[in-house]
Amino acid sequence: MPRPNCSNAGVLLIRIEYPKPGAARNLAVVDAAMNGLIRPALYRAWHDIVAVRNSVGPGAVYDMVGPVCESADFPGKERELAVNEGDLLAVMSAGAYAMCMSSNYNSRPRAAEVMVGGEKTHLIRERERAEALFALEHLLR
Repeated sequence: MPRPNCSNAGVLLIRIEYPKPGAARNLAVVDAAMNGLIRPALYRAWHDIVAVRNSVGPGAVYDMVGPVCESADFPGKERELAVNEGDLLAVMSAGAYAMCMSSNYNSRPRAAEVMVGGEKTHLIRERERAEALFALEHLLR
């Protein structure tokens, strides 16, 4: 099994929108896209993906796919997990790669950044809002 080839720090939290079983492969559509963690799309970087809480039900092998509808929009492929709609997963070793390489591709706002230290959490960067993405744009007249 491939190992992460990046800094072993930080996680990107993703939520299962819905599992989509198939004959050839099982998909798990997630709420995060390649604009939030581009490394798997750019050069097939491997990030371990683990359940935040164990889900009820049998496990299966899934390709995690994002909502951008690009063939490269996946945080991970061939992951053995038990997943249900609404489950929260952690994409490990996202580190600085998630935010510093993130973009607003496909008009997607960037995620919030939270620093965790012991029992304390600190909001480092607020989640972008879609309205803010368009605030500086003007219609042609």
